[in-house]
Amino acid sequence: MMLNVHDVSYQYGEKAVLQNITFTVEQGQFFGILGPNGSGKTTLLKLLSRELSLQKGTITLNAVPLASFSSKELARLVAVLPQSADSAFGYTVKETVELGRYAHQTGLFPTWTEEDEQAVAEALEQVGMAHKEQETIDRLSGGERQRVYLARALAQKPSLLFLDEPTNHMDIAQQIKLLDQLKKWTEENQLTVVAIFHDMNLASLYCDRLLLLHEGKMAGLGEPSDMIEEKQLETVFQASVRRQAHPVVSKPLLTFVPQTYSDTRQQNDSLSALTIAQDGEQIVITTPQPFKVLSSAVVGAGFQWATHFVNRHVPKHYRCDDPETEMKQYLQSHSFAVHRTIGMMTAVYLEDAVWIKSSEEEVPLFVMVTAGVGNAVDAAKAWEKRETAEGIGTINVFIFIDGQLNETAFVQAMMTTTEAKVKALYDAHVLDPETHTLATGTSTDCIAIASSQTGRLFEYAGTATPLGKAIGRFVYEATTEALRKYKKRRGDGK
Repeated sequence: MMLNVHDVSYQYGEKAVLQNITFTVEQGQFFGILGPNGSGKTTLLKLLSRELSLQKGTITLNAVPLASFSSKELARLVAVLPQSADSAFGYTVKETVELGRYAHQTGLFPTWTEEDEQAVAEALEQVGMAHKEQETIDRLSGGERQRVYLARALAQKPSLLFLDEPTNHMDIAQQIKLLDQLKKWTEENQLTVVAIFHDMNLASLYCDRLLLLHEGKMAGLGEPSDMIEEKQLETVFQASVRRQAHPVVSKPLLTFVPQTYSDTRQQNDSLSALTIAQDGEQIVITTPQPFKVLSSAVVGAGFQWATHFVNRHVPKHYRCDDPETEMKQYLQSHSFAVHRTIGMMTAVYLEDAVWIKSSEEEVPLFVMVTAGVGNAVDAAKAWEKRETAEGIGTINVFIFIDGQLNETAFVQAMMTTTEAKVKALYDAHVLDPETHTLATGTSTDCIAIASSQTGRLFEYAGTATPLGKAIGRFVYEATTEALRKYKKRRGDGK
């Protein structure tokens, strides 16, 4: 069922509600309509479902004008779930869903068929309400009623389904289950769905294409990856947003930034408030408020917010099939909140850790490094090596920055840190013990870049920038000194 909307406009009295709306929905597509309150979403859906009459433009179904269908013909093709359906109080769930079969009844005295019964049963099963088919509507929660009304629409066996906020009144589990099912129907049965969404992330996850409305006009039309753009959405919704990639599927996600948060992100000398606790078992750095972190740590890898940074000493011959789980158990046993903690391991002596704090006000920076190179490896030759390495290893680098970093700066900071570490290894003439070539690191190195996200914005952290230069300098100096301590201790036979 192809839906074509061309140059549609509508007004209430003198007020223009929709202006020159044009789009096409292909058969089997899940099409979403987004926009703030008052943007014309519901009016558009009422025009599509013929609840309102066209004033200007054309709407066709499979090239046939919408107005040319009789009510019953249209009901066999199109089902509608409005934002608030009329409550059929006194009706049971099953009786309410049976109303959806009206369009398929024929004759002066229509009879209920096996096909009708099966359609009702399938619709109830699809929305997860079969177990309550004898309950009366007035005894259901708002979310359950919404599912019953959707079942009534599905019982029509439509080719085209219009939904106005289909997950209204549902909890998140119900929303995901329902939208998963709707998406499955579009793919398996070529059902065409046009739905109004308020939740942009749900629209991004489930819709093939999106129409963005703003003050009755088209602000955008396309795939979610093209439509979910920060500046465009900030203009339409008048709110600060940030776009990021979904961690599992190739769809964009949005997060809203509260204005109160934006107003308080001022410089507050977060590095002076760091606390450091050290013993032979662990070094713990605690920040006064959560820092945003990009890390390759055993626990807390990727992006997250953290308040505790743990560098844990493990025995020289530590072996574990699942180091992440074991490290989480260790952190929990020491009363650390795992989801607010960055956890690394090292077999070197923690008292040989090196700390450097930048004295330059332009780039407030604090670096800690522990280094051992028993597992030194030349990354370019690693493919030639045995699967397991012996000996003390791991260079752990923690960098704390008092400033705001965007994702570009975080990634570049990682690169600059790695380059500085490699240069320190090169100057110390550390060799890969198997290939006898210069080492670039160890097989278990970890880096954490932590930013207070307050004060000055650093958009880049490459070696041509002030931040990159500071990172390169202090990581190199700290790694060089940590390697010197490591070599000295090893030379002492300790």
